[in-house]
Amino acid sequence: IARSILSPGVRIGKGCSVDGCVLMEDVRVCAGAVLRNAIVDKGVVIPAGDRIGVDLDRDRRRFTVSPRGVVVVPKEMQLA
Repeated sequence: IARSILSPGVRIGKGCSVDGCVLMEDVRVCAGAVLRNAIVDKGVVIPAGDRIGVDLDRDRRRFTVSPRGVVVVPKEMQLA
């Protein structure tokens, strides 16, 4: 975990990489997930091995991505 802000209730699994992120309350990042330059709103569960902020073209199909490449995952979004 580097250059990130973690709110109360955030849980980070084994082998995760979180860099330049803001994780709101009760976000869970499951084992092996990678997050880069992302804002993840309340109650989101990032599945094991998921990669957010790594492939912005893929991220644009699932989330909002700012012009500067910040990925925004909306509140309580269900990720498969």
